[in-house]
Amino acid sequence: MDPRVTATAALLAATALLGLAPQAQAAPAAPVPQPQAATAEVRAAASEAAGAPAALATLSRFFAREGRVSAAAAQPRIEGEAVPVHHLSPEFVAGKAGAPVARLEFLASKAVSSDGQQAALWTARTEAGWQVVNIATGDDEFRYAQLGAARLPGGTVFREPQIDAWYVAGGAQVLPLDEDAVQAVGAGGTTLAAYRARVAADYGDKLPGSAYDRRGTAGGFAEPGPQDTGRDTGPPAPLLAGGAGALALGGAGLLVLRRRRAAAPGGPA
Repeated sequence: MDPRVTATAALLAATALLGLAPQAQAAPAAPVPQPQAATAEVRAAASEAAGAPAALATLSRFFAREGRVSAAAAQPRIEGEAVPVHHLSPEFVAGKAGAPVARLEFLASKAVSSDGQQAALWTARTEAGWQVVNIATGDDEFRYAQLGAARLPGGTVFREPQIDAWYVAGGAQVLPLDEDAVQAVGAGGTTLAAYRARVAADYGDKLPGSAYDRRGTAGGFAEPGPQDTGRDTGPPAPLLAGGAGALALGGAGLLVLRRRRAAAPGGPA
């Protein structure tokens, strides 16, 4: 994947934010615990934030950033309801009993411009209520939600941000949804216990509070390398620190619009 330049930052007039052992053959497999649910009320609040005039105005500038359409002509619209987006859980990596494999990080709303460009508006609950905290090009959040539901109905679709891998987990299995995930767990997927063993080996010494974290790396993880996935996005989320609050963009209401990037192969340094 070719390196790409970051897109320009834009201002949004808003207050800123933001051990499982293998089971014996005769015993039933341990199910994947379910993460926090995004209720209908939460989805509605996220959708309302995504459709706010200030958010739509920022979307117009976002879609116009490469000159394909003018800000005045972009006429962005929100399609469908907000989709919950889950990321790998630090509690799961740490082996906390009963911890779900992923946790709810934010909700994404699909935005479409008059010329067909698509973007995901990331919304999260802040001290001032639900707000847009980032915009990313493309439709990853919605596409993988659909793929996961088709491959494993009722499963939890989640992302492992350090390698930009998407999975669906259900029952006691973790199945890949993209090439990065296939490289990590194989085309046929893996067991929940085997997946936890891998992420514990990769990230267990880099959790918040670790020596790695105390060296000053944001969230206990190295910044992504120069590779990218061809999407514009906000700053790399600290993978295993802080929950939705980890998406905080500072105290000035700055909405950062950048290309969506993946970490260098092999995970954190």
